[in-house]
Amino acid sequence: MSSTIKFIAFEGIEGSGKSTQADRSDHWLAERGIDHLLVREPGSTPLGERVRELLLMRKEIELAPSTEALLYLTARAQLVEEVIAPALIADKVVLSDRYSHSTLAYQGYGLGLDLTDLENACEFAGGGLWPDMVILIDLPPEVGLSRIADAGSSPDRIEGRGLDFHERVRDGYLAMAKQDKETFVVIDGEGTEDEVWKRVEKVLAGVVGYDEKI
Repeated sequence: MSSTIKFIAFEGIEGSGKSTQADRSDHWLAERGIDHLLVREPGSTPLGERVRELLLMRKEIELAPSTEALLYLTARAQLVEEVIAPALIADKVVLSDRYSHSTLAYQGYGLGLDLTDLENACEFAGGGLWPDMVILIDLPPEVGLSRIADAGSSPDRIEGRGLDFHERVRDGYLAMAKQDKETFVVIDGEGTEDEVWKRVEKVLAGVVGYDEKI
């Protein structure tokens, strides 16, 4: 793996398929014998999984936007301290299904919290750690929400917010990608899972440096 790319975050709106692509990337790196780790946000620690349940599953609990943001940041701080930082120190590649840009997109652009305050909070929670690369799976919100509905699962607390919210989140992601072209790689999320994977795979192959024909 390139010495400069060790921490890759997968981002995207609900139903974008980013978790699926993160999982496929996990398998792809494993097949090539690359020492790596896949984590998810919130989650991947005992504390993080408890926070995930609170944030996503317990729809009967009303959370203020600032409370919601702080819960995500709490889970992230534990994840970095307990899992991500040690893995990077051990020279592993870390794949993260969401990271700090989710906070900026969802609680900042989506819920209207101050972006500067959130960025500073993300800096603190992550101990100054930001991804070397962000793979943004971009998709119109109506398509993503339709995928969730077609899957037959009940929407969680975040998925159940209105279309306007999800459009603001997408706009936020695209704004950040435009501002930080060195870090963000925007992948078209429309099409089949395999079609999207081919786009992601090309990015990974370029980072890893393999001469495989894709």
